Amino acid sequence: MYTAAGHFDREQLVQQYAPLVKRIAHHLMARLPANVQLEDLVQNGMIGLLDAFTRYEEGLGAQFETYASQRIRGAMLDGLRDNDWLPRNLRREMRRVEAALHELEQQNGRMPSEGELATSLGMSLADYQKLLQEAKGHQLVYLDDFASEDGEAYLERHLGSSEDDPSARLEDKDWRKHLVRVIGTLPEREKLVMALYYDEELNLKEIGEVMGVSESRVCQLHSQAISRIRSKLFAGERQK
Repeated sequence: MYTAAGHFDREQLVQQYAPLVKRIAHHLMARLPANVQLEDLVQNGMIGLLDAFTRYEEGLGAQFETYASQRIRGAMLDGLRDNDWLPRNLRREMRRVEAALHELEQQNGRMPSEGELATSLGMSLADYQKLLQEAKGHQLVYLDDFASEDGEAYLERHLGSSEDDPSARLEDKDWRKHLVRVIGTLPEREKLVMALYYDEELNLKEIGEVMGVSESRVCQLHSQAISRIRSKLFAGERQK
């Protein structure tokens, strides 16, 4: 693992951990739009891997792989944010969904069905499900979620003042507890999708096999689950 000069042999290390980069890239690809290229994720992931080599100070091993995985995934997400990978018009549509979710839940005291959401949005059920399919790159948090029209940051109102960046604030234990509570309110099928994807790390095809539904249906359920969560975390705030 080391050169004659006592430094990490980067070429050998890259060969050893390249499969880790590809595995993380494939996992992310399962919920990204078709315009995102696997090669771009891998390239950004390799930058994260090299950064991990530079920063890691302990001996290589299982702990390094855990550390490297975080750096690799972070570099991939940074690249996606830089490229604005979810089209703005699609993001606007998903925010319409979040607003409708929030409004219907406030009116009815329960989570709305897909049919109710479609009607509220002036869509057929088929068109609404097509929107969910197209929005498979919809994510839980965007950077612009952290600022209101008057410039006040959402997390500053809820988690106290901090100099940390938004990604660091998401690690706040109060925020994470709140997120767990919100996930617990999801309909059972959507809750199962979230558990299989994020806890068991199955891809969408594998989740479909477990649930006995198509991969596209799993994608729809995942997008809808994300929208339900965001409606509780952010939609109400935007209406204040």
